[in-house]
Amino acid sequence: MPSKRSSTASSAGKVPGASKKRDAAPKTSAPKTGAPKPKRKRKRKPASPSTVAPTTRKRSGNPKAIAAVRTKAGRPDERFELIGHEFRDVRLMRLALTHASVSNTRMASNERLEFLGDAVLGQIICEHLYQRYPARLEGDLTKLKSHLVSREMCAQLVREAGFHRLMSIGKGMISPEQLPKSVLAGLFESLVGAIFLDGGIQPARAFVLRHLEPHIERTLQLGHQENFKSVLQQLAQQAGLGSPTYVVLSERGPDHEKNFEIRAQIGDRNFTSCWGMSKKAAEQGAALHALRELAFVIDGPTGPQVQALQAAESRMP
Repeated sequence: MPSKRSSTASSAGKVPGASKKRDAAPKTSAPKTGAPKPKRKRKRKPASPSTVAPTTRKRSGNPKAIAAVRTKAGRPDERFELIGHEFRDVRLMRLALTHASVSNTRMASNERLEFLGDAVLGQIICEHLYQRYPARLEGDLTKLKSHLVSREMCAQLVREAGFHRLMSIGKGMISPEQLPKSVLAGLFESLVGAIFLDGGIQPARAFVLRHLEPHIERTLQLGHQENFKSVLQQLAQQAGLGSPTYVVLSERGPDHEKNFEIRAQIGDRNFTSCWGMSKKAAEQGAALHALRELAFVIDGPTGPQVQALQAAESRMP
């Protein structure tokens, strides 16, 4: 009997001791191993720009992602205000403003958007002229449309709006203020294509007409589409003077930047010559000089204005 009590007591005494050691072990080890882990996780919780940017690029349709792209330091992209369209897909705007000289491949430039924008621009202008001027003949509308979508007009619109200052160009190119007409015209068409893809035909139409409407009215008032050679040809023949010819009087400058001096002639009569950066430009200027000297054109407040043939003949010397 005594031996049983002692064995029981000793076994009973061992169990509490062992349990205390086991209970104490987690309490003392938990702060050493478990405490630092939550702190490290909390430090990693704040999102960094490097984790947000990829999500923004992939989820361009997410309004929050779009807002993150189109804002800078909490302010809207200033380019939206200048262009007059708030892009939902900012990548389209960036592509429209990227010249091939600064892109790794031509596919990463605005050339494809230029192709699309040229077609959209022509459709918008044709539809607008057809609806706006129901009494105009097909030939008149064709001439007007050709002038409005020409390289010269599109380049002029870009310079008037200042879009060329937004363009990304390569280091080997000249400054934005000296970009050739072909690049400027391509920029306007690229913006038309980008707006069309981003918002559809209505925003594209609003963009085009906002810039071209004043020129439509001005062109109709002047009676020409700044094609003075065509006007001189038509009026000179109607007046029985014969067809004009053009003579190159002088050239200057290197081959890639050559200027020309050209004079218009009708029969034995020579008119004031004109210098131009191309033969076409010089011929247009020479034709305008001839129209002025023949009184077929007078200078009005908005520019050279074609006179009716009867009025012009009464003013001819």
